[in-house]
Amino acid sequence: MSRRSQGLSLAALSLLLAVVAVVPAAAQDDNRSTVSVSGEGRVTTQPDQAVVRFGVATRAETAGEARTQNARAAKTAMNAVRGLDVPEEKMRMERLRLQPRYEYNDEENRRELVGYEAIRQVIVELGRLEVVPQLVADVVEGGANELDGIDYRLSDRPQFRNEALQEAARAAREKARLLAATLDAQLGSVRTINEQSFDFVRPQPRLARTEMAKAGDAAQAEPDAYAAGEIEVSAQVQVTFDLLTGPDR
Repeated sequence: MSRRSQGLSLAALSLLLAVVAVVPAAAQDDNRSTVSVSGEGRVTTQPDQAVVRFGVATRAETAGEARTQNARAAKTAMNAVRGLDVPEEKMRMERLRLQPRYEYNDEENRRELVGYEAIRQVIVELGRLEVVPQLVADVVEGGANELDGIDYRLSDRPQFRNEALQEAARAAREKARLLAATLDAQLGSVRTINEQSFDFVRPQPRLARTEMAKAGDAAQAEPDAYAAGEIEVSAQVQVTFDLLTGPDR
């Protein structure tokens, strides 16, 4: 065998021995004891935005008259919103829905067309929550006749999401430490982290959906009916830690 061939064989043998030496170490690392725990974090905060939805519904004998009345009422409602210095880009009207109205005639034993109903929704985004009761009262006088809902929101969702995730991670670590100490072991490094769930629980005002005449009276007499309350942000994570026992400690 030439010196060159002998050198190559020795190099190949050295590489093989190195691989054989590494494999048991990796296998041993994979077989190390672990502990997997879940952690939950919750953060509560005051909302700083609201989306208010009003309904404008009008009825008339003809489709044209129902549409005309609705346009007039919707315009008056929008002007009432403008009176509270709401920017134009923060208010909008949805597409008009026009539908026939029927009533059942017992004598004829059939449905009869009695007129038409025009329905349009007005959506307003507010950054000043203190004006919500006044907005409702003004829009009632302006022609809206249904409150379709109030949705309280956060302008900076990522900030509170991150805070909830941090709380969840800390809770997972504390739980793992407790389990390890109870079983006479020591917590090692983090192996894996998985986000399991994330949720925003929004407050629901007592008058989230009602007829505008009633809503307007409540807005004037009982502003607390529209109190924003708090938004709860929650997150849950699953974390796996190495568990050091015996000589590994």
